[in-house]
Amino acid sequence: MGVQFEHPLFLLLLIAVAAFAVYAFRSDFRLSGARRKWAIGLRITVAILLVLVMSGFHTFRLVYDKEMVFVVDRSASMPEGEQALGWMNQAAQGKNPRDKLGIVGAGLDAVVEKSLDTAWSANTGSKAAINPQYTNLEKGLQLAGSLFSGHGGGRIVLISDGEENVGDVRSAALLLRERGIMLDVLPSVRKPIQDVAIESLKMPDKLYQAESFSFEVTVQSTFAGEGELRLYEDNEEIGRTKLTLERGENRVALQGLARKTGMHRYRAEVFASGDEQAANNVSYAFTRVTGSPKVLIVEGEANTSTNLENSLKSSLINYEVTAPGMLPLELAKYAGYDSIIFNNVSGEQVGGKQMELIEQAVRSYGIGFVMVGGEDSFGMGGYFKTPIEKLLPVSMELEGKREVPSLGLILVIDRSGSMEGDKLKLAKESAMRTVELLRAKDTVGVVAFDDQPWWVVEPQVLSDKDFVLSQINSIPSAGGTDIYPAVADATKKMLDVEAQRKHIILLTDGQSAGSSGYNDLLNTMLEEKITMSTVAVGEDADVQLLQSLADGAKGRYYYVQDATTLPAIFSREAAMISRTYVVNKPFVPALVQPGDWQSLFAAGLPQIYGYVAATPKTTAQTVLSSPEPDPLLARWQYGSGRTVAWTSDMTGKWSRDWVGWPRFAEIFAEMVKWTLPQFTASDYAVQTTVEGNQVRFEVRADGEALPGKLDAVISSEAVPEQRVPLLQTSPGVYTGSLEVSDPGSFLVQLQGGENGDGLRPSYGSGSGFVVPYSPEYSLASGNPPDRLAALAELSGGRVLSWDKPGEALKYHAAGYAEPHDWERPLLIAALLLWLADIAVRRMSLPWGRIAERLRPWGRRAGTRAAAAQSGPPAAVPDAGLARLAARKSRAAAFYGAGGEDRLAVAPAAPPHAKRGGPSPAAPSARAEAAPASPPVEEAGRPQAGAGEAAPAGDALGRLLAAKQRGKR
Repeated sequence: MGVQFEHPLFLLLLIAVAAFAVYAFRSDFRLSGARRKWAIGLRITVAILLVLVMSGFHTFRLVYDKEMVFVVDRSASMPEGEQALGWMNQAAQGKNPRDKLGIVGAGLDAVVEKSLDTAWSANTGSKAAINPQYTNLEKGLQLAGSLFSGHGGGRIVLISDGEENVGDVRSAALLLRERGIMLDVLPSVRKPIQDVAIESLKMPDKLYQAESFSFEVTVQSTFAGEGELRLYEDNEEIGRTKLTLERGENRVALQGLARKTGMHRYRAEVFASGDEQAANNVSYAFTRVTGSPKVLIVEGEANTSTNLENSLKSSLINYEVTAPGMLPLELAKYAGYDSIIFNNVSGEQVGGKQMELIEQAVRSYGIGFVMVGGEDSFGMGGYFKTPIEKLLPVSMELEGKREVPSLGLILVIDRSGSMEGDKLKLAKESAMRTVELLRAKDTVGVVAFDDQPWWVVEPQVLSDKDFVLSQINSIPSAGGTDIYPAVADATKKMLDVEAQRKHIILLTDGQSAGSSGYNDLLNTMLEEKITMSTVAVGEDADVQLLQSLADGAKGRYYYVQDATTLPAIFSREAAMISRTYVVNKPFVPALVQPGDWQSLFAAGLPQIYGYVAATPKTTAQTVLSSPEPDPLLARWQYGSGRTVAWTSDMTGKWSRDWVGWPRFAEIFAEMVKWTLPQFTASDYAVQTTVEGNQVRFEVRADGEALPGKLDAVISSEAVPEQRVPLLQTSPGVYTGSLEVSDPGSFLVQLQGGENGDGLRPSYGSGSGFVVPYSPEYSLASGNPPDRLAALAELSGGRVLSWDKPGEALKYHAAGYAEPHDWERPLLIAALLLWLADIAVRRMSLPWGRIAERLRPWGRRAGTRAAAAQSGPPAAVPDAGLARLAARKSRAAAFYGAGGEDRLAVAPAAPPHAKRGGPSPAAPSARAEAAPASPPVEEAGRPQAGAGEAAPAGDALGRLLAAKQRGKR
């Protein structure tokens, strides 16, 4: 036990306290006796306590408890964690009750699996998710170091194979040593396995079409054997070869041919019998092939693109034709085309994921896009507020240009338990998008149903669109499925709606509890001219019932497997019911802003018989327009790419004169060529370097006008698009870095800052880079146990053994002082003593008796024994009473009392008589002449004399007795 003062200079105040004590005992304190002593003592004690508080008085004891944190490598290269947990359990058996143990798991990141405390169980630790693709021991040590209490003498045990590929564990160990934290290591040796890995795949970054090139593949193997190498271009196999593997490095060179233009991703895979680890058998590479452009035609209805194909053939433009359902789900696939043409494609046929990828390919990688109209395109195709609408130069929303029939629309949405999650979320988004398409004079209602209908929005004129949208967004999911009550209720409400066109949209993903009564309901709809379309979501929906309801109510039936198409279906239904988009009347297009296309239309234009109405965007260029005026042909720049909108068809239904025109093929080919990216030499060279999970970018710009702001837009199929700011470190040189958590292939596009219309200019033609499989799966390199031993030596720690777990806690812990703060107890004591001081000074109590009783017991007992032996004490005359008696005697003599009747008072004893001292000589003659005092009874009370003296004597006796009692 020891004593410490945080602010020892305050102890000098004790000198002032001592001076106050001396002064108080020597001065008149206006109190006497024991009260005076008590008051002074209490005040001095309170002052001393307050000085101790101000000086930071506390006691401490030395503690030798141990604090240890186990840092466990959880990366993919480590064996199963049960081995490490078993070792830690055995090591924990040697802990004292007050020793604290903790666990930190480390992979790419680090998490606390067990906090640093005295508790420990055999199954301790958490199941926290750690990315095992990389090893970052530095982050694990940093997190472990932050868990200690800060007293010094902590210890960390690192359980790892030493194969660090992210961070710098050496710098973390040096920082721990500076803090006095020791680092012990427990090396985990990899179990030898037979492994074959592709170390690299190299090929040229740029190629010309039909150019021959070489693939250079480096294969590492830990054993000799036979294998096979396969090569893929955009997931299409282009070759395979047999390998004879030797231990160590094997180099293979293969020949390839650049057949298709555009950006292509190549993949090499190795297969070998006896290979025990397949995660490192793949490697990737990117290249761009320039040459004849390639276009993808997506046709909404099969065999309707003959006119487009003939036009592209005549211009020597390569093309492919596909159905909307066959659109790829990988961004790299779209990068293999120079332009994409949608030929009368409905939005319901294109998934939401595909729309996002096409928009990203146009915006970031310069791919062109052309939309050709028809009854299933533009607004009629349900593209309102979709990614496709964002990239087009026209908007699907008509801005009050013509009188449109009023519409009454009721949405019947299944909210049963099976709709919970993405289905209901997309259903609500679809309903909200449909409401946004409606006008203020339209009537809308929304009923959600499970086993009972619930009116989310009663049918009402759409005067407050925000309120309706908020109500739709609040629909929860619950209950079963019963369609009939909801449809019957919607039909009943629709009868009271005043609108020129009445329509119901029913969406469900389940089987109805009841299936009767629909015939009467459908008859009512037909009589009241109410139409209904149905949407079946997933395989569990009652397909036959929904299709029969749509047919009976003169509506359309949709079967949806991809729920992301729901918004397009709903908005398309709203557009088709109003029929406001299709304009069926002949006209000759007017030339508005032809630009460099002026010469194409100089000889005049054929007639058009119909189109889908749209609204040109602010910065778009309208080339041809209708008399309305609506855009017939519009174009604009969207990000890195260019897009064109042709709002009529090209099958001959509305454009029979146009497709029969001799110049049609040339004009359509020019429209497509305008959207093609220009594969010229770029002024921007992008170089990427991959180090662990860090990708470093260096961009060199050779142009004269350098952008002030430059970003690298990174995208892949697995992760969302990321924007990496590039800083200009020197004239024309921009650098930046990106952390990736998973390996994969990535596309890079350079973009500048936003301009006035919210778009960003693009630089260069785009490139790609590959983050190969994680280094965790690479063949072991170096000598990790020696590396860990050097780490322990650097920090002053030990190298522990797997067969001696008890050695972990066998070390001498540095003691540290554990303080005990006395501030609160001292303040409480000072407050109580201060109250006692007030009581002593202000309260009139028999302090003498209290002090007598507070004396030690032995002393009080001795006093009582002595009193018992001596008998009752004799009354001691008081000098004051004697003087008082003398004055009364003189007064009686003055008023005529004489002789024997005078009050006789005994002479007063001298002051020292009380102390038992000898009596002095006779003081005066008058004192000698004074008559003898009568005997005093009961503590000095006088006897009553004869005559008048008796009453006076009796009064004096009572007075003397009262004073004696007061003194006691």
